[in-house]
Amino acid sequence: MADSTPSPALQLGNQLCFAVYAATHAFTRVYKPLLEPLGLTYPQYLVLLLLWERDDRSVKELGEPLFLDSGTLTPLLKRMEASGYVTRRRDPTDERTVRVSLAAKGRALREKAPAIPEALFCASGLSVEQLASLRRAITEVSGRLRESAKEGPASPVRQKPSRGRAPAPARMRRPR
Repeated sequence: MADSTPSPALQLGNQLCFAVYAATHAFTRVYKPLLEPLGLTYPQYLVLLLLWERDDRSVKELGEPLFLDSGTLTPLLKRMEASGYVTRRRDPTDERTVRVSLAAKGRALREKAPAIPEALFCASGLSVEQLASLRRAITEVSGRLRESAKEGPASPVRQKPSRGRAPAPARMRRPR
């Protein structure tokens, strides 16, 4: 009978995507009790972070850094408006554009918000330097993966072994 143990490349614990997926679930579990008392969901919190950085943005200006299209963002913004966090209005210079601004309740939450990243920092158990390094690495991988997705699927190509060394790990090469 053949060995049923998959190669290390096919083991769940060795998958970067699974580590990110599992971390996302862990983040959600930590964020939820921090955001619920404020009446916010995580995506709503992200919108507020952008508006706290710079108020009065178009839906497109909010969607691009969040990687959300207007079809996903519009219902979220409508709920935020109904809760009193933001206001939405048509741009007077271009009726096709909807602009989003902080309402008084959204501005007031900014005073409570510093406790949220502080709690995440504590929960992570990492140093400031470790978190900064991790954020840089994840941002770099994320950007490369988005570029790769635009270019089309990659195919693994084995590098030829050099003399006296083990074969190099597979690397991804775009089909030509």
